[in-house]
Amino acid sequence: MDPRSHWEKVYGTKRPDQVSWYRPHLELSLALIEEAAPNRDANIIDVGGGESTLVDDLIAGGYRHVSVLDLSSTALAVARARLGQDAERVEWLAGDVTTSPLPKGRYDVWHDRAVFHFLTRAADRVAYVKQVAHAVKRGGHVVVATFGPEGPTKCSGLDVVRYDADALHDEFGVNFHLVKSLSEQHRTPAGHFQQFTYCYCKVA
Repeated sequence: MDPRSHWEKVYGTKRPDQVSWYRPHLELSLALIEEAAPNRDANIIDVGGGESTLVDDLIAGGYRHVSVLDLSSTALAVARARLGQDAERVEWLAGDVTTSPLPKGRYDVWHDRAVFHFLTRAADRVAYVKQVAHAVKRGGHVVVATFGPEGPTKCSGLDVVRYDADALHDEFGVNFHLVKSLSEQHRTPAGHFQQFTYCYCKVA
């Protein structure tokens, strides 16, 4: 099954609060975004945002230029329906982050929680980093969260790559200055704990 079909099936058969990565609010992500971009006119893209409530909290917090990119149109439709009229204030992008035609130098903040660790092929990781370098303006900010060294080895039936902060930052290279890294113990809806590694970088 190709990745798009896989994720359409996941989002088509499970409620938003049934997937393991669900949180009512992405508190750590939100805090890092607010630290990176206190100006509410900042351009923010949430990669793999899907059904995540981060977009709700960004809009509620006054951010005026928010984009959400996801491979699954089903997931985006769920988020749009949940937001109601506020959905018109968001740019919704259905596509693969490694190949989608993103605008050059547009974004002040790139956020990704739980997409990068699904890129098990080196070529896909290289393509992802090229997209970040292309789409984020110089001096912009990148927040990426993956499973940590003690996190799961599979998720939703797919293999993942686990990272500590140094390994994750190494994937991006010297053009991304590491501002800080953090570890989070995420509790899944089923009550299990998953370790996440967060890296917050600034683009040189």
